[in-house]
Amino acid sequence: MIASRTQFLLPPSFFSSPKLSKTLKCLPAVTADSGLLFHEKLQYLTGLKIDTHKALSQNPNLRSTPLSTLYSVEHCLSSMGLHRSAIGRILDMHPVLLTSDLHLYLYPVFEFLLNEVGIPFPDIAKSISRCPRLLVSSVSDQLCPALIFLRDLGFVGANAINCQTTVLLVYNVEFTLMAKIEYLMSLGFEYCEVKEMVVRSPGLLTFSVENNLMPKVEYFLMEMKGDLEELKRFPQYFSFSLERKIKPRHKMLAEYGLKLPLWKMLKISDGEFNARLVDMRLRIVGET
Repeated sequence: MIASRTQFLLPPSFFSSPKLSKTLKCLPAVTADSGLLFHEKLQYLTGLKIDTHKALSQNPNLRSTPLSTLYSVEHCLSSMGLHRSAIGRILDMHPVLLTSDLHLYLYPVFEFLLNEVGIPFPDIAKSISRCPRLLVSSVSDQLCPALIFLRDLGFVGANAINCQTTVLLVYNVEFTLMAKIEYLMSLGFEYCEVKEMVVRSPGLLTFSVENNLMPKVEYFLMEMKGDLEELKRFPQYFSFSLERKIKPRHKMLAEYGLKLPLWKMLKISDGEFNARLVDMRLRIVGET
């Protein structure tokens, strides 16, 4: 837990440390992107395993940005605990970060995660690695509204947003998060029941209604003849693959006239499921 809110404040002076200042002073002053300097920039990006063609295409400003700016972006991310390989992957995904103003974009996100969300400093790197999109999301327009909405749903206390669920912060409240809530309520669940379901299985808020939730609900109700109460008890059902796990296992059970609660059918490994299926069949034979 965070000892105090001021403990993790990230003023500009934190990142403009003497070590960083000394590093930046040693970097060559770049005023014009000559062929040699541009080649050095490409070598630097390649060293980070960044697709230079994609980066220049998606962020044309990169061509005229001093190499020192790129160094400072890497240093900023490194100072938050991210390894160089992760930094390269993140910058390759979002090349716009290479030329971003640290004080306008990156520092505010880090301070928000530390002080508003309450992510411990050692977990910041995990949050960013799992969801680099956090770094290109507006704190005021996206992250804050999402946090308020999620806390209202019940992501507080022991269920508070952590490094595994910070991905939820990048989803639009009105068009994405609310769409999942409204769909679940349309099935007949009360709002309070839906809140319990998404807190127990946060992945529900990340799944597509059309491509994930609807097909699984349809199969559960039409083919499995399931009861919605069981979905309420085991909302993790939606996190399993319909084609690779739900359908095959249900069909194997149905073939022998057998049935298992969702959690028993899905949470175990293939080996355990097959062993349980054999055991159930043997019991039936023994009873006849």
